Amino acid sequence: TAHWWAQRVTAVALVPLTIWFVASVVLLTNCTYERFTAWLGSLLPATLTILLIVATFHHAQLGLQVVIEDYVHSESCKLGGIILTKFIAIALAAAGIFSVLKIAFQITLGG
Repeated sequence: TAHWWAQRVTAVALVPLTIWFVASVVLLTNCTYERFTAWLGSLLPATLTILLIVATFHHAQLGLQVVIEDYVHSESCKLGGIILTKFIAIALAAAGIFSVLKIAFQITLGG
């Protein structure tokens, strides 16, 4: 049941985070690179973007795990697939978080 709840919680968290992110990107469509990085480098957008990244990759990994568990019948392939999926999700989330933090600290430290 923990897996089921985690999927539901991340799905619920993704709704407002995705709406916020899409609305923000639409509003910032015509801005300069400097303005966008200054926006992303501020506390609230950086925090919400990191939460969006974490929730997105965790939710995707949970969903892919269910697919693997349901449709892969070899136990070794199933275990390998789940481990690979978790590794890829962690690596991509870490890259996204690192990118946001790099922008945030570059703005904070002045370049």
